Amino acid sequence: DVQLVESGGGSVQPGGSLRLSCDASGYTYSSNCMGWFRQAPGKEREGVAFVYFGRVGSSKWYADSVKGRFTISQDNDQRTAFLQMNNLKPEDIAVYYCAASRYGFTWAVSSYDYWGQGTQVTVS
Repeated sequence: DVQLVESGGGSVQPGGSLRLSCDASGYTYSSNCMGWFRQAPGKEREGVAFVYFGRVGSSKWYADSVKGRFTISQDNDQRTAFLQMNNLKPEDIAVYYCAASRYGFTWAVSSYDYWGQGTQVTVS
């Protein structure tokens, strides 16, 4: 099984920045896609940013709400993903979850088999 561990959440003022990290271990096979979901209070879990591994220039996808503010990146071992979050807004308040899939990129929550425990991001 794959284990994912997130870190880097916290509380910032509007306009502040946070950098989330996701460390993957326990691979029995490679994951093709890693990324971040978030779940705000009373809301459904939604995709935020994703990166597809295996290419020199990785393919990346962002939710419209975070384009221009968030950047996803990864270590060259393809087992660590980062989410740099700049210009944070109250609308970004949520628990952020790292996720991994053996398959190609998808926005669907149900397509991801491996999940971290979540890390809280608060903007006040």
